[in-house]
Amino acid sequence: MNAILGFLFDIFARLVRTLDGWLCLALLALMGIGLAVLYSAGGESPHLAIAQGARYGVGFVAMWALSRVSPLRLRNATPIAYALTIVPLLLVLAIGTGRHGKHWIDLGVFYFQPAELLKLTLPMMVAWYLNREPLPPRFPVVLMAIAIVAIPVLLILLQPDFGTAMLVAASGGFVLFLAGLSWWWFVAAAGGVAAAAPAAWFWLLKPYQKDRILTFLDPESDPLGAGWNIIQSKIAIGAGGLTGKGWGQGSQSHLDYLPEHTTDFIFAVLSEEFGWVGVAVVLALYLFIIGRCMWIASQAREGYSRLLAGALGLSLFVYVVVNGGMISGLLPVVGVPMPLLSYGGTSAVSLLAGLGVVMAVRAHKPMHGH
Repeated sequence: MNAILGFLFDIFARLVRTLDGWLCLALLALMGIGLAVLYSAGGESPHLAIAQGARYGVGFVAMWALSRVSPLRLRNATPIAYALTIVPLLLVLAIGTGRHGKHWIDLGVFYFQPAELLKLTLPMMVAWYLNREPLPPRFPVVLMAIAIVAIPVLLILLQPDFGTAMLVAASGGFVLFLAGLSWWWFVAAAGGVAAAAPAAWFWLLKPYQKDRILTFLDPESDPLGAGWNIIQSKIAIGAGGLTGKGWGQGSQSHLDYLPEHTTDFIFAVLSEEFGWVGVAVVLALYLFIIGRCMWIASQAREGYSRLLAGALGLSLFVYVVVNGGMISGLLPVVGVPMPLLSYGGTSAVSLLAGLGVVMAVRAHKPMHGH
């Protein structure tokens, strides 16, 4: 009996060898909280929680599979992966569906959001390209890296999906930042965006996007219309107090005052039901995951792994900040989900797949690259 148990344990140990135990524990805790809040936000019907749990399962399998791939193989496969994820971005413009554009492809079983995949393959591609060049990158190299970022970002803007385009662009920008790009590039980029803002307002932004910005500046100007979401979200956050109203006791979501309470605004449901304490625990888990990614990046032996793991960690930081700022009224509503809390399959799977790549960097650390 002991021999059989020892044999089974040995197989299990080999299977999970490439997974980072600390990251897995933090992710499981975060997903457990997410499923609990989703169960409550979904009217205490198990349907949403079970569906999301299945997506987490798919994401964990993807994470495990990618953690077993050496960074050298990932690096060699990067151009193909980048090209293959550009194709659905073109496809969604032709056959996609969505409330304010064409964001998803209906596969029958679930809705697939192609833009989410670029949160992984875009930083992979920028890291692949910069790893072949001397660092910090020279002017022509930076321009080529910007082109690599611009192609998918422009395709995502055509959907239109400003929030996801911003996050995808940020993931590429973080690779350039970690590669030692001078600060003046980022200052110039910010200046360029500010200079282009008036033109974008008149010619590029859709009416609903303009409403979101005007609502951000003054939510009370249309409290029963465009300002409703953010006003109700702030009420939910404030109602939670220190320890919250209790699981399943959130009036804003249960009485349907809070729109999108299972997706974009689920963090407001968490705030109302679990209060400041619940928010602090979730933010601590996010910070631990981000910090662990940055530590793994710092320990990497070669450039591609270091740039990619660091960029994926910083990207997660931006996702949390943007959604947190959005639901608390500090940023305009841009339709960005809270990682591993909001209901949605493609975002959860792509995030877990990215963390699988980070784990691969740690598991295959003795590997030397060029």
